[in-house]
Amino acid sequence: MATIEQIKALIRAHFDSNEEKFKTVVLQIAAHEAKVGHTASAREIKEIIQNPKYLNKNKVVALNKGLDILEQKMTHVHLSDLIVSVEIEEKIKRVINEYHKKDLLRKNGLMNRSKLLLAGDPGTGKTMTASVIANELYLPLYVIQFDRLITKYMGETSAKLRQVFDQIKEVRGVYLFDEFDAIGSDRNLDNDVGEMRRILNSFLQNLEDDESYSIIIAATNNPSILDNALFRRFDDVMEYKNPDIEQITRLFKMKLHGKASNNIFTEDVYKEAKGLNHADIVKACEEAVKYSILEDQLITKNILLNYIKDRKNYYKYKEA
Repeated sequence: MATIEQIKALIRAHFDSNEEKFKTVVLQIAAHEAKVGHTASAREIKEIIQNPKYLNKNKVVALNKGLDILEQKMTHVHLSDLIVSVEIEEKIKRVINEYHKKDLLRKNGLMNRSKLLLAGDPGTGKTMTASVIANELYLPLYVIQFDRLITKYMGETSAKLRQVFDQIKEVRGVYLFDEFDAIGSDRNLDNDVGEMRRILNSFLQNLEDDESYSIIIAATNNPSILDNALFRRFDDVMEYKNPDIEQITRLFKMKLHGKASNNIFTEDVYKEAKGLNHADIVKACEEAVKYSILEDQLITKNILLNYIKDRKNYYKYKEA
């Protein structure tokens, strides 16, 4: 019988589209079955993995290797790992709930929320939200690579964009257009060019026509420069901000519980972290944990404060 580690290895190989690793693990399971005397089971497993009629079959989750515009990401992040405002958390729960009941909604002539715009400063949880939604819905996460999508040849980018939406229709998943302002900027800006207008028009048309079972997420750090026509095409807009004291408290307790002395969970530490984004706070915690492991000691308040100050000092270069 397969061990839990072998089962996990099979799952990873499947979602990594690593056929050789998948076969290797299956044959290991077969060898174990033979070793414990289950020769019939071992023989059946080998016949399945080696039988030509099972080769080149579609995977449970289809993977389009030919479309290099998309990069598949592995996700292991749960909603409980995401520290955001109550408003955003409720919106995410609503997206998940509506997806689970999408067939019921469609029977009544309604669509589940599937087109989301995430806006806010870097490091505040936008990309992590896409990972959470993908993981909670057991869907693959695909990130659109804009450096491969946008080309200098007229009409080619729109054609590639059509390919992306074809995959969105054919392969159910969560599709993340990160740094979306690369194609979503206001068409009335002085520095706009005709080709970028055509690309945005193409995106708007594809988005409006989409009735797939996928989730489409656009994330931007600069919502103020987005074209106004975009906002009404999305089912929900989520605004991300730096964490408040309540969120900072939750972040520290989640990352440092059991790894630090109790006296670090105090208001002065939380206030010192005020102004940092979620990613900075997590990084400060991780640096403190690494120090703790290497020095074989609990994290003290002074250690943590030093790493918080280090993160704040990085922004001095930006201000300069």
